[in-house]
Amino acid sequence: MSNINGKVKVVFETQEFSSGFQKREFVLTTDDKYPQDIKFEVVKDNCTKLNELAEGMDVTVYYNLRGNEYNGKYYVNLQAWKWDASAATLPPTSVESDTDDIPF
Repeated sequence: MSNINGKVKVVFETQEFSSGFQKREFVLTTDDKYPQDIKFEVVKDNCTKLNELAEGMDVTVYYNLRGNEYNGKYYVNLQAWKWDASAATLPPTSVESDTDDIPF
């Protein structure tokens, strides 16, 4: 298990395959000195959960590194399984001022 912080750059639509398998991808721009665009994927039920993310949100993504071989070629995927949005990315709530009700 690993995690990484960054800003959501793009969230792609769900891909459905003939076998019934679903996956969805998103890209995170890291907060490093030299920012990197990192693509993650989610599968199954997490495809709809990904609707929680919006472009520009600051998030911490928890992921597993997955690798496989297919027809003599090797592939690596970063499979996200959890993400936490930063409170700083939520819109500020409106607080009404009580300055009109000064008791003196």
